[in-house]
Amino acid sequence: MSPTHYQTMARYNAWANGQVFDAAARLPDDAYRAARPAAYFGSLHGTLNHVLVVDLLWFARLDGSRVGPLRLDQILHDDLAALRAARAGEDARIVALVDALDEEALAKERDFKDTRGDSRSMPVWQILATVFNHQTHHRGQAHALLKDAGLEPPSLDLPVYLRSVN
Repeated sequence: MSPTHYQTMARYNAWANGQVFDAAARLPDDAYRAARPAAYFGSLHGTLNHVLVVDLLWFARLDGSRVGPLRLDQILHDDLAALRAARAGEDARIVALVDALDEEALAKERDFKDTRGDSRSMPVWQILATVFNHQTHHRGQAHALLKDAGLEPPSLDLPVYLRSVN
């Protein structure tokens, strides 16, 4: 439960999200929004919005911020530039939040309501692991959707990120 591990993952996630958004920005708008059968949330646009929705939900549970009721398929930002700016802002917030955590804070239990309204409890480290795993899962989908749209998607492997910062 090393704080350094979670700090690295927060920075990696911000970097990887930036790589995906850089690639998405190279697509024509119709290709970016195109319905794709493999997209869980209908399109690359829907998938990228979904990841932001879920991050807002989870990090509100961690920092006590308020978010209105959100649907998992909600389009928060219809414009790619606005979505990208919101993603970058959320990634900066995640990095700052994780940087403030020590081992004791990582072990602390958080009580929250899930999306169905049921009471749940998890330690902070499990919430972070869940969030980072969720982002990786959907970035993998976004990666495939970029390829399906005709782009050569960027490498999102953790060692690529680690080499870029060392």
